[in-house]
Amino acid sequence: MWRLVLLASFAVGIFVCGMTQSQSLAQDQKENIATKTTDLANATTSESGTAPIAVTYDVPSDIVLAYSIDNLLLFLSAVLVIFMQAGFAMLEVGLNSAKNAVNILFKNMIDFCLGVLMFWFVGYGLMYPGASFAGKYYGYAQPAFEVTPSAEEIKAGFSTAAGTLRKLHPQADFLFQAAFCATAATIVSGAVAGRLKFSSYLIYTLILTGFVYPIGGFWKWGGGWLATMGFHDFAGSILVHTCGGFAGLAGAIALGPRLGRYTESGKSRPIPGHNLAYATLGVFILMIGWYGFNPGSQLAFAGEANVGAVMKIAVNTTLAGCAGGLLTMFLSWLAFGKPDLTMCLNGILAGLVGITANCDCVTNVESIYIGSIAGVLVMIAIIVLDKLMIDDPVGAFPVHGICGLWGGIATGIFGQGKDLGTQLIGSFTVAAFSFVVMSVVFFSLKAINQLRVSKQEEIEGLDVHEHGMPCYGTDAA
Repeated sequence: MWRLVLLASFAVGIFVCGMTQSQSLAQDQKENIATKTTDLANATTSESGTAPIAVTYDVPSDIVLAYSIDNLLLFLSAVLVIFMQAGFAMLEVGLNSAKNAVNILFKNMIDFCLGVLMFWFVGYGLMYPGASFAGKYYGYAQPAFEVTPSAEEIKAGFSTAAGTLRKLHPQADFLFQAAFCATAATIVSGAVAGRLKFSSYLIYTLILTGFVYPIGGFWKWGGGWLATMGFHDFAGSILVHTCGGFAGLAGAIALGPRLGRYTESGKSRPIPGHNLAYATLGVFILMIGWYGFNPGSQLAFAGEANVGAVMKIAVNTTLAGCAGGLLTMFLSWLAFGKPDLTMCLNGILAGLVGITANCDCVTNVESIYIGSIAGVLVMIAIIVLDKLMIDDPVGAFPVHGICGLWGGIATGIFGQGKDLGTQLIGSFTVAAFSFVVMSVVFFSLKAINQLRVSKQEEIEGLDVHEHGMPCYGTDAA
């Protein structure tokens, strides 16, 4: 009996000690949290003595939570679009000669660096000058990137009034918009691969990202004259892809074909890419990035209606890309006797480009139609360019120029409540603007002998002559 009493007493003692220790630990944790909060707040005080940023652990209101979701998902969408730069680099490298791999990788990297900075300094202010320039052809206003929206502005963005847009944090908005700008610039790289001077590529990038793309973008997304007309381009079939595609066409025409691409009699002699594994990987990366490009362009994600819209946009995007790739595979099989991988890859991209303008306003079935027609168009355009002896090594113009135009036109055909006449005007105007301005740039560089590398440099490769290094080393070469 006494053993049971002793055991019970021992158990009670352990329980009491444990409770005392738990209370002590809880108190220590509270003190640590308070200390860390104070340290974080003090750490945010700048050397200039500005007020510290408040660190809070409170539960956000519904509006603040929705605002946070919108901006965080927009940031993730921007990251996906930026990741597309890697896709473009891999696709272009794979479809071109190994001797130009460093040059291609360098162009796809530096046009992002240069494009983002130009868009920050000049482009964003031209593209979004404010309501005072509504309905006009151009405008400029100095953006306030580092101004945090007030609680009243955030709340006003959740108004149920027609036309109300969610309030985005300026930093998140800039990052997303800059990613689009860089995409428009890098499209051109594929069309001019293998013979353009690196310095000329920098000049072209400055002009397109600082002026051409922002002005065309203002016409619709910035509230300019196309927006007033009711022109619709949800995520940029016209404003991004057609702009870059027709700029690439201007560059390809000004440069002329690569050495050996055509015989003296005009017969085509294809120059095969050196690594189709890279090209295929690039297309898969681009497909993944497109889920930031199209669904991200909803610009609002919190709420039942926005979730439904984003999911529909994502599915339409997927269906169009798959339809374009599948149809192009069958067409190449019929035309060439065997299924052509490169045609299928471009067919996938064609479908994705074609659906980008209208992914928010067509049905799933209509997205398949749009992607399928884009697959047909890209193959026809590649063949026609070849007949015209316009050398586009990766098919940048057929994919982005032609299928971008198709996206704008398809919006007028299939898009609910969209006017075909308005879509035709807007689509061809943006294409002509980009083509004319960039033709002036490229032919001006050609006139002063600053456009194309020498014959010897082209034969031996741009990697060694333009950058002083091979991509794969002497053993691989």
